[in-house]
Amino acid sequence: MNTLTINRTLDKPIKTKVFPINLALRSLALTEALALAGTGLVIYWAYLGFDVSNFHHYGFMTLVLTVLLVTMFFQLGFYKFEVVSKPSRHIYKILGTIGVVFLVCLSLAFALKMSEQISRVWFFSWFVASYFFIYIERNLIKSLFYKMAQTGQLSRRIIVVGASEQGEKFLQQIKLIKDPWLNIVGIFDDRQGRIGSTFHGYPVLGNLEDVLDYSRRNTVDDIIISLPWKADQRIKEIIEKLKELPVNVRLCPDLAGFLNLNVNYSTIAEIPMLDVANKPLDGGSYILKMIVDKILATLILVLISPVMLIIALAIKLDSPGPVLFRQQRYGFNNNFFSVYKFRSMRQETCRNLGGEQAKKDDPRVTSLGKFLRKYSLDELPQIFNVLKGNMSLVGPRPHPINLDDKFSNIINGYFSRHRVKPGITGWAQVNGWRGETDTTQKMENRYKHDVYYIENWSILLDFQILLKTILVVVISNNNAY
Repeated sequence: MNTLTINRTLDKPIKTKVFPINLALRSLALTEALALAGTGLVIYWAYLGFDVSNFHHYGFMTLVLTVLLVTMFFQLGFYKFEVVSKPSRHIYKILGTIGVVFLVCLSLAFALKMSEQISRVWFFSWFVASYFFIYIERNLIKSLFYKMAQTGQLSRRIIVVGASEQGEKFLQQIKLIKDPWLNIVGIFDDRQGRIGSTFHGYPVLGNLEDVLDYSRRNTVDDIIISLPWKADQRIKEIIEKLKELPVNVRLCPDLAGFLNLNVNYSTIAEIPMLDVANKPLDGGSYILKMIVDKILATLILVLISPVMLIIALAIKLDSPGPVLFRQQRYGFNNNFFSVYKFRSMRQETCRNLGGEQAKKDDPRVTSLGKFLRKYSLDELPQIFNVLKGNMSLVGPRPHPINLDDKFSNIINGYFSRHRVKPGITGWAQVNGWRGETDTTQKMENRYKHDVYYIENWSILLDFQILLKTILVVVISNNNAY
């Protein structure tokens, strides 16, 4: 494959009708939650009728048990593709977990003195029905995945970095296992000129520097690093670059060397792989955060609509120009999106210097704009970004593009901030790193807080940040100009 062909391949995203595996797993989690809750409700109506006088006890138990069960499934890895695709190996652990969760909920009912209000027949009928449902459903899902994969509708898109001996063995194992969903989309290696256009039947799409660009332009689930472990420095450099991507990065086994990494492992084609970087907010975490974002954003919009109308009117009266300010910024996986803000600068200076961060006593900022920026009221229109889906309520703050480009050349792994959606507020902002970042040290501190948030995300952390944001904006001194 010549250079021209490679560049065309990298520049044009692959458009397929493939159902992404991650989306399939998210759909499975949501389906199981709804089915488990629905089973409990159907048994209630079938056994106790449509009398709603005592329904609140059953509704509460149904909600608690369903949430607890699905949460335990996530925590124990039962929604990983390796488990879902081969249920016979894990079904007894899954069924045992169901028994433990039902026992915990039964104990909770006794502790809250709800056991007398809840029918034991209903409870144990739901328990047995859940057992059979999960057992049958998991086996049906396995069959469905196989059929979808065989028809090309389900695919785990894999990139192999390094046309090495262990890479060759990995590709041979892929062919031997014959799991239909495993799809090697291409090989990347610095020795492309010597290897040729294919490697063991798979296309060579470029060198190692092309991996980032390809992965941002095309759907990729896993990147397998198959370089000799004795090349530890090169592997570390590659890992640092690949951590910027919202994909799973695996290190293919090699007995020739040892790389001291604090990692877990997973399997692909029954080969153990070291997980050196995992896709953040995957599976149920993604669904949970998305649901919370949409619900809270809708409620917040209803509450702040009168305030936003007043601000919009004040801006029109204060200075000529539009009410809203739109600016292109990097979002999830370095994709561009338009961020919305109330205009806080004079229109003519915005045009000339709009890419620069605001400074103290910045002449571009209007008198009303100073007030809006001090209390972050200029950020309120970003609630529409959340509802559109290109931002989250909580996440790394999106920076002007020129600022991101500048610091990406100074701070290693800087773009790993973009492995999740940007947020209206974030962990860095509630820990004192809000406002102007005029030094590398300030940006490094913000970057480290953003990475901490991504690697330690929980829904409780999101709520903590939202509450602290109110205190930081309203009470604390800040450096937002």
